[in-house]
Amino acid sequence: MKLFSEYRLGSITLKNRVVMAPMTRSRAIGNVPNELMAEYYAQRAGAGLIVTEGVAPSPNGLGYARIPGIFSQEQVAGWKLITDAIHAKGGKVFIQLMHTGRVSVADNLPAGAEVLAPSAIQLDGTMWTDANGMVPYPTPKEMTAADIEATIEEYVTASKNAIAAGFDGVELHGANGYLIEQFLNTATNKRTDAYGGSATNRNRFAIEVAQRVAAAIGADKTAMRVSPYGVFNGIAIHDGLDAQYTELAAALGKIGLVYLHNVDHSSQGAPAVPEASKKKLQEAFGGTFIYSGGLDKASAEVVLEEGRGDLVTFGRPFIANPDLVARLQNDLELAQPDYNKLYTPGADGYSDYPAASVAVA
Repeated sequence: MKLFSEYRLGSITLKNRVVMAPMTRSRAIGNVPNELMAEYYAQRAGAGLIVTEGVAPSPNGLGYARIPGIFSQEQVAGWKLITDAIHAKGGKVFIQLMHTGRVSVADNLPAGAEVLAPSAIQLDGTMWTDANGMVPYPTPKEMTAADIEATIEEYVTASKNAIAAGFDGVELHGANGYLIEQFLNTATNKRTDAYGGSATNRNRFAIEVAQRVAAAIGADKTAMRVSPYGVFNGIAIHDGLDAQYTELAAALGKIGLVYLHNVDHSSQGAPAVPEASKKKLQEAFGGTFIYSGGLDKASAEVVLEEGRGDLVTFGRPFIANPDLVARLQNDLELAQPDYNKLYTPGADGYSDYPAASVAVA
């Protein structure tokens, strides 16, 4: 099967075409990666490629409680534990850099950090904080030109830190309503300068981040994740969406990014992403295209055989099945996760799911 065949990605070889999708798990106490996280990721190193949970490139990017960062030397050392553990099992791993932008609250930020966004538009709803429970989102500060330049540089520094920590590459999170997508989307970007208004201007921040990171660590180690048709975190479907993302994909392809990762959460109730739109993205980008969307073994194989994707992601199945690839290969039953423990501290519901052989024994 193509699913279990090797794949050359930039300068590295993946042992199969299964990608473990990035999933927030909130186990980084004090925002520092730790030995528990190293155990969790190493258990799942059967994937051809692991993309980590969203990782903050700077203190301003820390949205949720207990999400890791990569802006301090302590964090770099913590991630080195994790990359070493994955590589020891023959796995490859990209870090996902996730600046949450307006999807943040002061209680989850360190002293001196601030909630920033392209425009001062408050997100409806509340966010969990360990200090005060659920608190409402604030109105973010509209980023100045200086803020934009500083933030791009934070992505660059974080990417250099990631390579120092042993990562095989960096995935820039341009999806799910976080900072890069806040620039892309008309619901969150009301700017009238060079970063707002037209689709070309709204694409500018994403492209500049990609250009600068690729220049710093190499385009063959730089990727981006996008979610056209996503509506998470107050993002809206708008006129000209396909044309905008086709233009963005072409620009990212021209930079030479090592892959484009398309998000499709329709299996979880989000709007469906038309196959025609995915095809336009894939063709415009012209490089490795990661396909997602509630796949199982059979549907993933069809995607690969039909050339709709070069690699395929599995997300939630990896939570309770650390040996997911082996289970898929051997047509073994998949365990179901305890959704009440997705974001709770500690090993329970995180690293304590047994491999199939242990379960059978």
